[in-house]
Amino acid sequence: MAEKLQNILKEKGPIKNIGVLGMGYVGIPAAALFADVDGFDKVLGFQRNSASSGYKIDMINRGESPFKGEEPGLEELLKKVTDAGKFECTSDFSRISEMDAVTLAIQTPFANPKDLEPDFGALIEGIRNVGKYLKPGMLVVLESTITPGTTVGMAKEILEEESGLIAGEDFALAHAPERVMVGRLLRNIQEHDRIVGGIDGPSTQRAIELYTPVLTKGKIIPMSSTAAEVTKTAENTFRDLQIAAVNQLALYCESMGINVYDVRAGIDSLKGEGITRAILWPGAGVGGHCLTKDTYHLERGVKLGSQELDYPENADSIYVLARKVNDFMPNHMFKLTKDALAQVGKELNGSKIALLGWAFINDSDDARNPPSEPYCDLLTKAGASITIHDPHVLNYPDVEIEKNMASVIKDSDAVIILTAHSEYFKLNPVDIKTLMGKDQPVVVDGRNVIDPAVFVGGGFVYRGIGRGDVN
Repeated sequence: MAEKLQNILKEKGPIKNIGVLGMGYVGIPAAALFADVDGFDKVLGFQRNSASSGYKIDMINRGESPFKGEEPGLEELLKKVTDAGKFECTSDFSRISEMDAVTLAIQTPFANPKDLEPDFGALIEGIRNVGKYLKPGMLVVLESTITPGTTVGMAKEILEEESGLIAGEDFALAHAPERVMVGRLLRNIQEHDRIVGGIDGPSTQRAIELYTPVLTKGKIIPMSSTAAEVTKTAENTFRDLQIAAVNQLALYCESMGINVYDVRAGIDSLKGEGITRAILWPGAGVGGHCLTKDTYHLERGVKLGSQELDYPENADSIYVLARKVNDFMPNHMFKLTKDALAQVGKELNGSKIALLGWAFINDSDDARNPPSEPYCDLLTKAGASITIHDPHVLNYPDVEIEKNMASVIKDSDAVIILTAHSEYFKLNPVDIKTLMGKDQPVVVDGRNVIDPAVFVGGGFVYRGIGRGDVN
């Protein structure tokens, strides 16, 4: 099989035309970087012309980025490659047949984490579209984070069913997971090492050929497709675990009346050969598309594994426990809010809450699975009224987000900081207190954005994650 595929690829020649399915935070910068490679002739970005996201097609073709947060260099690069005719966005999926390589960067959420049931609907649709127009010698790469075993299982089966071709014999198939963070998309793709896992040797080598030209500092790390799937899910699971560890430490410090940031600085100060702490920062919760669900992909991969797991009997997965800790943090923010209002003789019912920050990460418009949402749900259930400010998020389903911070804060009983947007570091207690019009206004800081001493000195009742010394 491998020999037949090698011969087909040799006859086909170098990769020249590339298709990218999914014009989101992963697909757009990846497509633009492919298009900027001299050795590649044409890149097509495939985007459904739907009511919710079809607007991206015209924007991209004008060289405009649809992202509203800060993405250094992206708009300039889009303008460059679209003006040069090397990058085009289309809703015509039949043009997949023109491609030498196709990547899929489509979201893979979980419908029900408790039952480890992922929602692969959008990914399956994308794979079927590729399969319909798949030609011999084409390379198909899944960049989406997926349950280990998906590439050699579901993806392979669908592609073969739709095309009548055989993976590893007629076409190459690989998993090369994205490793990007909003706010630094281009740099991450170029500088992070690229995990490349084919279903066989020729598939891996073809995928290496695709990704090598876009790397500047990063290097290729080849492995099997399943190992690549585990690598991606595990690296996000580990990060989630690290965040949960410092979040739990923050809760401990609050209980003991000390400052978690002092403790964190002390822990982080121990450095030397063989010492690795990698302690992260506590906060109001973990959001985004990846960390909130990749643990469940890893857990599901174990459930589907070929051998029985050897693990302490009746012991919970430390990874799932970490998810529970991070999911709990909006609840803790709710408690801090309730306690602070009680200190000034108010209840949540009837109080006006000014919420600063809807995005899950600072200086971005990425509002996927934000901790602000469950926090607001708790406030609403308690009878509070909420106004929301975010400088980057333009809209969110069933949520009204305002751009004028002063109007959001005006006459509020409490100001709550849930995102560390740059402009929130400039909050002035005198101005905020004047807008609120309260003798004892409340401020709850979920991201260590403000100096508690300055606000307490300005007459505020303060609460903050991990600030047991001042709460």
